Amino acid sequence: MIKKRKHIRLKEYDYSLEGSYFVTICTKNREHFFGEIVNGELRLNGIGNIAKNCWQELEQHFSNIMLDEFVIMPNHVHGIIIISEKPRRDVQLNIPTEDYFSKISPKPHSLGVIIRTYKAAVTTICKQNSYDDFQWQKGYYAHIIRNEKSLYRIREYIRTNPERWIWDKENTLYQGMDEFDRWLNEEGTQNIKIQRML
Repeated sequence: MIKKRKHIRLKEYDYSLEGSYFVTICTKNREHFFGEIVNGELRLNGIGNIAKNCWQELEQHFSNIMLDEFVIMPNHVHGIIIISEKPRRDVQLNIPTEDYFSKISPKPHSLGVIIRTYKAAVTTICKQNSYDDFQWQKGYYAHIIRNEKSLYRIREYIRTNPERWIWDKENTLYQGMDEFDRWLNEEGTQNIKIQRML
């Protein structure tokens, strides 16, 4: 019997709404595809630089977003995406070989479509550069940032993530929950794992 995947998300929430979102996107099996942490500093490899460049280019492909703090970690990406109410202008995705918008949901400017596009771009460029083993974990984590206090706290978490790698729950050598994870868990249903085929 095939185990059905569990869908955990904020019911009836429209992820194309204006707001700030803290997202985490992981590699398959938490494999260290992006580089390593050495003495509290991240050293990106070729795939890590692809992931970084694609993230920084998201604003060119989605006119309704602004990027805030982000970090590429050995096996995941943390970032804050700010979605504005309406796209500022029409922008076409400029990634060769495939039209990624041909199979998207009806809300082309939603968070899910942005993350799906990012993941597809990184995977495509990896294949073009012979990084054929690279794979993402299905789905992603999303947290709706409700106020300025939360925004500043999450920004600080992202900035200091490489220094706190041993406390990062995505680290396979994870040494326990830290203060930030406890705080985020207390936010309850706002901390959502979106189990979509992205």
